[in-house]
Order: sequence, then structure tokens, then C-alpha cells
Amino acid sequence: MEKKNLVVLTGAGMSAESGFATFRDSGGLWEQYNVEDVATPEGYERNPELVIEFYNGLRKQLLSAKPNKGHELVAQLEKNFNVTVVTQNVDDLHERAGSTHVIHLHGELMKVTSSVDPNNSKYIKTLKPEGWAVKMGDTASDGSQLRPFIVWFGESVPKIEDAIHYVEKADIFLIIGTSLNVYPAAGLLNYISYEVPVYLIDPKEVAMSSRKKVHVIQKGASEGMEEFIKLMEV
Repeated sequence: MEKKNLVVLTGAGMSAESGFATFRDSGGLWEQYNVEDVATPEGYERNPELVIEFYNGLRKQLLSAKPNKGHELVAQLEKNFNVTVVTQNVDDLHERAGSTHVIHLHGELMKVTSSVDPNNSKYIKTLKPEGWAVKMGDTASDGSQLRPFIVWFGESVPKIEDAIHYVEKADIFLIIGTSLNVYPAAGLLNYISYEVPVYLIDPKEVAMSSRKKVHVIQKGASEGMEEFIKLMEV
């Protein structure tokens, strides 16, 4: 029997149980830093050193984080479904848990790129765990300063078209740990066929648009995934 297409949209709540700091939650990174200073092209232009050190700190934290049970259960879904993970997260915890098809909408923390042409694949480089720190003066192959391969506020989201392609073909759509406040990711809901069942795992209440009924599992990522797998009978 042909496998169904399952698209999983994940946000900060997916990684919260792994101890990886999220930006928007209470106590999150935006309370310690101004978004304008560390997550915009203008902030980088003003003070590249601050931005580079900020992402060095995040990388160091990520290296000590481990995938949680939720990540592992998402990866295990590949036994029974064609799974595409569309994530707003910049960590690599889905990949480390075993997911093989992950679309990162907002970039990847363990990658760096050219300051001049950031989305050119020629200049994107994956950092090794032992070489996670970037210094001023480290350059891409075009000679520009290496910058984080992160989609900052005000920059285009090049992977959104890829995500839409898979969302349009989804037989099941699962949302985990995202407030659905951040666009264009939140807009992916508009590309799901009307008859496709939608599941939402989040311990908090999430305001949904006026779409048809969504099956809500009001739990954290790991517990919620255990319940979702029971519902799928896999």
C-alpha cells in the first residue's frame, strides 16, 4: 500500500524540552536582546561582531542540547508515512533524531554563509561541532565576512516555495509547538486541501484561523506525539 504524505510543521515548542532557548517564550532570548540588534540585516551592518558572538553563543548551547522524545517520534513516523518536516527552528535536532527530509524556513544555525550573497549555495558551509565559533575576519569563498545562515527579519524566506509544494500534496497535516504568529510559515495552512485532517500539538491554546475543525492535543511535544501516534494507529 502506498504511504500517505504527512507534513509536520514545527516551531519553538518542539525544541523547548531539549533545553534549547526559544526566542518568544517567557524568559526567551528576545527578553535579553533587542531583535533589531541580532536578527536584522541592519543590526548586522551596525555591529557584525555582536551578531556573530550572539550566534556563537546559540551554537554552543545547541551542541549540548539533545533531541527529545518528540523529535524521535517524528522521525519514527517515516516507517509508515512519507514525512516532510517543515520547521521554523534553526537547530538540527530533527536531523539528529533521524528525520531525513527537513525544510528549514528560517535557516540553519550550524551553517554560515557569505555576507554579500547569503542564499548562494556556493558560499554556504556547515560548521563542524569542534569548529562552531566564527570570528571576525573569517571569510566565505567570495572574500566577505562569514555570517550566520539565518533568515533575519526583513529578509526573504527562500524555502517557502519548497514547503508549499509539499503542503499542497499533504494527506495529513500536523502542527507542533508553534503559535502560528510568524509569517510566511503560518500562511502554509492556506495551502492544505480542505479535506486534509489537521492536528495541533501544543500545551497552550493557539488561535487558529476560521478553517475547519482542527484536532487539538493540548500537551507538550513528546507527550503529544505519543498521543498522535496512537490516533494514527502506528
